[in-house]
Amino acid sequence: MTTFEQSCLSGIAAEVLEGLSRPHRALPPKLFYDEQGSALFEQITCLPEYYPTRTEAAILTANADEICSRIGSDVSVSELGAGTATKTRILLNSLVRLQHSVDYFPLDVSHAALQLAKNELNADFETVNVYPHVGDFEDLSFLGTHASPRLVLYIGSSIGNLEQSEAIALLKSVARHLSPGDHLLLGVDLVKDRDVLVAAYDDQAGITAAFNKNLLSRINRELGGNFDTDAFQHVALWNESAARVEMHLESTHTQQVRIDALDQTWSFSRGERIHTENSYKYTVGRLENMMRSGGFEVEHTWTDPQSWFAVSLGVITES
Repeated sequence: MTTFEQSCLSGIAAEVLEGLSRPHRALPPKLFYDEQGSALFEQITCLPEYYPTRTEAAILTANADEICSRIGSDVSVSELGAGTATKTRILLNSLVRLQHSVDYFPLDVSHAALQLAKNELNADFETVNVYPHVGDFEDLSFLGTHASPRLVLYIGSSIGNLEQSEAIALLKSVARHLSPGDHLLLGVDLVKDRDVLVAAYDDQAGITAAFNKNLLSRINRELGGNFDTDAFQHVALWNESAARVEMHLESTHTQQVRIDALDQTWSFSRGERIHTENSYKYTVGRLENMMRSGGFEVEHTWTDPQSWFAVSLGVITES
């Protein structure tokens, strides 16, 4: 086991201990993304119910040339939560037509996803240089390791997993590592019909349920847990007052779960839930206000014809 893998394991243990010790149990969504979770999420993005990926991809495809023309030339690209960089190649394709080469710095918690992204981008683009970084958003120093002008991507509405104060704090952290003239491209999911929203997180094929339950399987694999995943059911609901979709794992009966690495046993009553994800939905106005609060001047925001998704380009105007 490498030093990084050891540090990740201890971090996972701490996250699980803290989350399961709360009065209302919760686990952070970043724990979804081990190798199996990342593979399941890639399946989710192709589901008919899961509109965000294809809708954002359509926005990027329709507007990539305009986006790239706004950010200037000789731009390097960094990406937060890059995953397998499927949609990123839309922008890279436009950039390589405008400049000789592109340096791409993807960040993700999943080594497997980053390796797949690197392999596929190297195969598809001769002039895209990929420098992957495995990690989370606690250390964004990699953003400052290359010269301006820079474009930072945070697409896929991943920022929706964060509370408003956390989202603004993250944007401010990004801004601190950038210079005047550097850009951020931020994608968010917009408020829409409840049935459309819930279906996107509770598909008929059960892939999202498997993705949610894999969090428990990961605890079993890495921390010596004895969760019976069949004894928990996937729950997705729309919390209208908070403007968010919530995902939970609900205990189907009274049970006890031991986690050896933590040397603890937890009791779950029937109907008790572990809150695993929030996915906040935005209006365009709220998105742009958040960008400004995070230190970026909004240059332009693009939406799809149904106004289901939005992509906003912001720029740093002062140091």
